[in-house]
Amino acid sequence: MPFQPHHPRHPRHPRHPRHRRISQKIGTRLTTYLTECESGEEVIVLSVNAGYRAKTRLANLGIVPGVKVKKMKNAPFRGPIEIKVKGSSLVLGRGLASRIIVSRNNSCT
Repeated sequence: MPFQPHHPRHPRHPRHPRHRRISQKIGTRLTTYLTECESGEEVIVLSVNAGYRAKTRLANLGIVPGVKVKKMKNAPFRGPIEIKVKGSSLVLGRGLASRIIVSRNNSCT
């Protein structure tokens, strides 16, 4: 029987950070997190970097990969973020919004 590492920090463990698949580079000019976008900017959701329950909650709200999201406004003092998805206004906490990876479709400024 082959050796099965039990600790997530072990290099051969399947949940070791080296084994995570990220299909895009975060922090490029066209790929960023939802919290880093400007107010009024329209972006496309690429993925959600969160757990099962958070992904399910966002999917129930209509935030799935490929959908267009418009960031309406930021609350002051690092508060929640208001977005518009498919004609509905939603308010997300900054922690959850910071896990949504988006693509800026044509704003290369």
